[in-house]
Amino acid sequence: MKKVGVIGSGFSGLSAAACLAKAGFDVTVLEKNNELGGRARKFETQGFTFDMGPSWYWMPEVFEQFFNLFDKKSSDFYELVRLDPSYEVLFGKDDKVALPADFESLKNIFESIETGSSLKLEEFLADAEYKYKVGMSEFVWKPGHSIMEFADIRVVMSLFRLQMLSSISSQIDRLFSSEKIRNILKFPVLFLGATPENTPALYSLMNYADLKLGTWYPLGGMFKVIDAFVEIAESQGVKFIKNAEVKSISVKDNLAHIVNTENNSYTFDYVVASADYHHVEQKLLPEAYRNYSEFYWQKRTMAPSSLLFYLGLNIKLENVKHHNLFFDRDFAQHAHEIYTEPSWPSEPLFYMCVPSVTDASLAPEGNENVFILMPLAPGIEDNDILREKYFEIICNRFEDVTGINIRPNIIYKKSYCVNDFVSDYNAFRGNAYGLANTLKQTAFLKPKLQNKFLSNLYYTGQLTSPGPGVPPSIISGQVVASEIIKTNK
Repeated sequence: MKKVGVIGSGFSGLSAAACLAKAGFDVTVLEKNNELGGRARKFETQGFTFDMGPSWYWMPEVFEQFFNLFDKKSSDFYELVRLDPSYEVLFGKDDKVALPADFESLKNIFESIETGSSLKLEEFLADAEYKYKVGMSEFVWKPGHSIMEFADIRVVMSLFRLQMLSSISSQIDRLFSSEKIRNILKFPVLFLGATPENTPALYSLMNYADLKLGTWYPLGGMFKVIDAFVEIAESQGVKFIKNAEVKSISVKDNLAHIVNTENNSYTFDYVVASADYHHVEQKLLPEAYRNYSEFYWQKRTMAPSSLLFYLGLNIKLENVKHHNLFFDRDFAQHAHEIYTEPSWPSEPLFYMCVPSVTDASLAPEGNENVFILMPLAPGIEDNDILREKYFEIICNRFEDVTGINIRPNIIYKKSYCVNDFVSDYNAFRGNAYGLANTLKQTAFLKPKLQNKFLSNLYYTGQLTSPGPGVPPSIISGQVVASEIIKTNK
């Protein structure tokens, strides 16, 4: 039985590990931290349970497809509820739009904002649905070795309809004149990867996932999904070793032969790196065996980092939804300060998740669990003074828009930012979401999932195909697993 070492226990690592074990490999996962889950870890304190990373459950069919591989379904592990409204966008005091789960109701809301926009929304989402279905069936499952994977005539013809060469901003701005509607439709792009002006119109598929497939929530928190993945992996025989930070990968006979931690060395036939791609290449491998130079990485456009706050409040918040987007400032300006001229934002947009609105188990009775995220340029200066400055800005803005001053009711507070992403996840420039979804970083133009010098070393996760986010990471793990399985047939 051939041995596989998986470095990292995020979604991509767990996905790869479970699939490889199912195929008959002896799989061991080495996890740097004390908790499994990578960026989807949780922590508990004072009766609160905080998801540390992902809070949006989109594309439920990707999760189901993974569970089905093992004759399971999500309901075997957790209860999934569709949020209604999906989320609320706050444009200012007494100026907010809650996006309902029902599509007809959503069209009515769009029409109330801009006459004729309901029909344009149908047109936009019909196009987005096509992109989603083609993208999910043709593109995301390709390993991205070369352009020849896309040479099939059906795929070539699809490329024109997929609008790879035009921006999502131009598509949205052509259809809608209302800035409110434009910002609602552009938000998934801003939070997940690049300026709307530099993101291919292909990524309107995210709008289809958002507005048609819906926003869901697993009761117990996003970590319940990690628990499910771990349970499946263990049922297939996967072994987990925590507090096992990998320090180097030793090469023998042009193979990644030995993975070294501080206390032990492990010999594997294959190595799957679910850790940060840049870190693995630049810190763990000898220079002669790296796919890419430091210069290459410095030229990549990274998705945002984030300033995060985890808050426990001793009150219940009035008129606050599960997901809340504070778009009461200039959308384009904040995007500019993330991607074009990296700086701490002058007037930031931010996101507030209050999962205890839906799930009382995450906070003591009468209390509220609050997660705040402010997108931030990667690689930027990070210190406690800046964190506190922006915490005050966020609290003031929340009070201005909602009329609620939360400061007297904070009984727990933890911040998390660029330096923490680096120290906990070895994240390149402290990124939170991997590579930006720009045209030059799409499909086969992403970093390759196989090392070109060491045939038994593979990379998975949000710095390679198919890209950032939880569902793509789950798919990435499966794609890498299938590539390794192929070599043993």
